[in-house]
Amino acid sequence: MSMSKTGQAAEKDEQQQSRGIALMQGICAVVYRKADNTPCPIKQGLYLGSVGAAFNKDALKSLNITHILIVAKSLDPVFPAEFNYKKIEVLDIPDTDLLKHSDECFGFIDEAISSGGNVLVHCFAGRSRR
Repeated sequence: MSMSKTGQAAEKDEQQQSRGIALMQGICAVVYRKADNTPCPIKQGLYLGSVGAAFNKDALKSLNITHILIVAKSLDPVFPAEFNYKKIEVLDIPDTDLLKHSDECFGFIDEAISSGGNVLVHCFAGRSRR
């Protein structure tokens, strides 16, 4: 087999794997939107949740959440016209080093709370919350 065909086959496999992952995340997102859709208070002005909480616009509005910190590579803002977003592109896996992003995250959280708003911090499924 020539090098270009091998490269094309590898690229096709990678595309299929990406589509499979996207499909599984879509299915999980539907489940989380129903089963895990409530932001949990951590302290005054700070809430933690999964992707389900980020999709729950009624809860976000009722809790005066104005800022949303996404800590996941595969997620994008759901309501970009209604909330102030910041995205930290990391994988939601147990080995992810979240500490190297702490200054950036804490700055965003402080900005939200000091401006009188509340902030939701969410990932996809909470795999790296340790």
